Amino acid sequence: MGRRAKVRVEFDAELDDLPPQARRREWMGRVEAVIFASAKPVSREILSGVVGRGRNLDLLIEDIRDELRGRPYELVAVAGGFQHRTRRAFGNVIRSSGVVGQERARLSQHEALVLTTIAYFQPVTRGELSEFFGREISRDTIASLREDGLIAAGPRSPQPGAPYTYVTTPAFLSKYGFESLRDLPDMEKLEEAGLLSRNSLLADLPAALGLFAREDEPDEEVGEMEAAIGE
Repeated sequence: MGRRAKVRVEFDAELDDLPPQARRREWMGRVEAVIFASAKPVSREILSGVVGRGRNLDLLIEDIRDELRGRPYELVAVAGGFQHRTRRAFGNVIRSSGVVGQERARLSQHEALVLTTIAYFQPVTRGELSEFFGREISRDTIASLREDGLIAAGPRSPQPGAPYTYVTTPAFLSKYGFESLRDLPDMEKLEEAGLLSRNSLLADLPAALGLFAREDEPDEEVGEMEAAIGE
């Protein structure tokens, strides 16, 4: 059976027959409705298509955010689009209520360290990761991060054998609340300010980015990696 053709629904995006205030309210409603209906962040391109030509989408987004102040959910820019999300303050209540499925436990420190390194140095091969940490990064660690949808295979490296590189995914941006990779702390500026070294990358950044809780105790494997890098 062939694919069902998409049905294009015609609608009036300009709303010229409405007074300015009513027109703006309708556009805000459309933007919020499309975002609410989507399970994934909605791109700026899609949202621009439901409002009048030349309209400032950012101003409409700001008006929606103003109306949501004090509500338990908010409109956030994430993974190159926009999405409704419950506020962090209500996370424990939601999880304890049982209304949402249980995700895999937060990343181990070892996985978080590898993911952080991929985020900053992508595209990067498993061999380069192993060189960075001073010990082999197992295929199981890579497979676990891929299974969670946080990393994917990137372009082949020009190295002998053309090994695969690894890159982070839109799911990584979405999960940790980044609009784009530009939202990661600027490593070069941190290094120039004397605030970052490889050791501090391993010790501080994964926790700062919310990849695991700061109070988690390092496991033995992580302690060995930090010691190897500090040599």
